[in-house]
Amino acid sequence: MEQSLPSENSSFVSKLYPYQKSLVSRIFDRLKEIDEESNLLFQLPTGGGKTIIFSEIAKKYLLDHDKKVLILTHRIELLGQTSGVLNSVHVDTKIITSEVHSIPDQGSYRCFVAMVETLNNRLLENECYLENIGLVIVDEAHYNSFRKIFQYFKKTNILGVTATPLSSNKNLPLYENYNELIVGESIADLIDQGYLCKATTYTYSVNLNSLTVGISGDYTVSSSEKVYGRDQMQQILLTAYEEKCKGKKTLIFNAGIATSIKVYELFKSHGYKEIRHLDSTFSKQDRKDVLDWFKHTPDAILTSVGILTTGFDEPTVESIILNRATRSLTLYHQMIGRGSRVLENKAHFSIIDLGNNALRL
Repeated sequence: MEQSLPSENSSFVSKLYPYQKSLVSRIFDRLKEIDEESNLLFQLPTGGGKTIIFSEIAKKYLLDHDKKVLILTHRIELLGQTSGVLNSVHVDTKIITSEVHSIPDQGSYRCFVAMVETLNNRLLENECYLENIGLVIVDEAHYNSFRKIFQYFKKTNILGVTATPLSSNKNLPLYENYNELIVGESIADLIDQGYLCKATTYTYSVNLNSLTVGISGDYTVSSSEKVYGRDQMQQILLTAYEEKCKGKKTLIFNAGIATSIKVYELFKSHGYKEIRHLDSTFSKQDRKDVLDWFKHTPDAILTSVGILTTGFDEPTVESIILNRATRSLTLYHQMIGRGSRVLENKAHFSIIDLGNNALRL
């Protein structure tokens, strides 16, 4: 069941699913009980509606307090998405982009949405850049880039939100910044209740002996490029697609740009016209154009690198291909979660695992 944003005149809370209403109450009640130096971490699987939930919490907080709310993201695409949800519940927001060096009309706003790097630069210049913040909400809280901001909000409640409460750096555990974990429904519960699609995972025999582990704890891009750039691995990928995904909207995750481009060229050479490549070097407009094409093309194939694991919500995805290996449970859940959204005629999706990930994790 696809969850749509409420109309201008609707009551937002009535649009929440029962489990979402319950979570809003649980989190908000806990925020009222803890002291101003305590921080909460909230976990809910990808597709469970975390943005909708924390937007309602922000609204309730502003109704009960004379302080303001700050919401932090780590990617520019999430700025507009988050602001759009907040505006739909009648919370006026100020988006802090790299062009916003000062906010002379700060008194006109009670909620701010900012990228962590941008806000950090402003706070380095002026610690009083934002005034009277009472609640900081951190989206995708498992990323450690947010840590640099916390020093400016030591006597402010922080609510971290994530699908995977495992730090992106095992040497910087989340418990160092968050005092308590609030766990929402499990993936299995959301599938059983019809809020997420059920997945079937298909694995293919691959030789990954030459992969090496880097300082991050995951396989290096360079060793992954060598493995997945081989003609044999490319053929396994094509065979897997034609056996399990042909004619379905498919998202392919790769570890490196060279591999993704090679995948694009492979499919093109075999007559697949509806395929595009996307990576982090694309401009904002080019990225938007590719995603618009993907959204409106029924049998589209999108091969990508490190850009669609978070903040990308396209319910029409029917198949996920993991053309890479990872040791990160967080990354694994983020990738496969891109196919879990439910639509009226979609209650199932496929995962093609070409990295032994399901067995490893």
